[in-house]
Amino acid sequence: MVETQTFTHLPILPLARALDPTTKPKFLEDLRSALLNVGFLYLSETGLPEQLIRDVISECGGFFEKLPREEKEAIEMKNEKSFLGWSRLDNETTAFNPDHREQLDLSTPHPIPGPEAPLYHNLLAPNQWPSTQHLPNFRPVYEDYIRRMSHISTLFTSLIAEAIGLSPDAFDKFFDTNQQHKLKIVKYPEVDVPDLRAGASEMDRKKWEIKRQGVGPHKDSMLTSFLLQASNQLGLQAQNAKGEWIDCAPIPGTLVVAIGQGMEALSDGVCASTTHRVLSPRKGQGARYSVPFFQGVSYDAKFEAMDVPEEVLKLRDEARKKRKDDVEFTFVKGRWGHLGEATLMNRVKSHPDVGERWYPELLSQIRAQQAAAAPKAS
Repeated sequence: MVETQTFTHLPILPLARALDPTTKPKFLEDLRSALLNVGFLYLSETGLPEQLIRDVISECGGFFEKLPREEKEAIEMKNEKSFLGWSRLDNETTAFNPDHREQLDLSTPHPIPGPEAPLYHNLLAPNQWPSTQHLPNFRPVYEDYIRRMSHISTLFTSLIAEAIGLSPDAFDKFFDTNQQHKLKIVKYPEVDVPDLRAGASEMDRKKWEIKRQGVGPHKDSMLTSFLLQASNQLGLQAQNAKGEWIDCAPIPGTLVVAIGQGMEALSDGVCASTTHRVLSPRKGQGARYSVPFFQGVSYDAKFEAMDVPEEVLKLRDEARKKRKDDVEFTFVKGRWGHLGEATLMNRVKSHPDVGERWYPELLSQIRAQQAAAAPKAS
């Protein structure tokens, strides 16, 4: 039996090399390999100002450590229909278990949609910002960061298109003029669990992994995600085809890029969307902070696979033999009319408290589907 070849580390790609005509061909070659075989990579030399990165990290910590509880509750996510705002610890659910994290969801701002708009347009809304009395620099810092990351994500998507044999503007039709992108700031508190050694039973290992679940095993939903690891602890892990969890250690000056399920669907499976998770730090390691940016797409867009060249599709077929797929695929063809419908249902599933208040019918559908899919007791 031939042993499965799979990744054991993440590639590092310097974005600046994509801007130099002499180094761009090698960058695109390396990017195509990462898309086909890994679905995760480090992006270095991004052009983000170092002071801005320091400010983003500082304001992230300030939100969680300085803002009074009542100020957080004033901007709680369940106050609005948009799924933007603060989430309490253990409030979000992934893979049927609570995520042990506290977070604030922000996005590119939009006006509240009118009554004639589709239900999924509720995701387009103004942000709920923390009090300027306590955090006067928070909003300008994050508005600047979101704006800059919007440009980087758009550039990177054009490079993905070129790497798989498409024109640089191939994905433009999936973006709105004022495209909504999303961002989280996240705190993973310490958890008091043992450091399991070799020889621990599989049952014990799974039990303690669930207790350490910062985010459960999942794939990001849209096109690309860009994670700024805002503290030095290990925690983020990507799963390879053997089922092994590969640490994505923080590297200063880099962003970790994850390819989303939307990109996998639109590229006809060429771009791999990789299962990943976050383990919370153990007691004594200190809280872990992160700032993920999620590139958006038009909620009104419909799914359609791009016309990827035949030689790239052959590489896809070979690469698929080395992929592991045990996470529900969000964008099943024929299930949804628009990307926004799939996105809204995912948000209701992840945040049932918001669903109970604003989308009870959708939450009932989700719970009925989960009950039907649950194993029957013998």
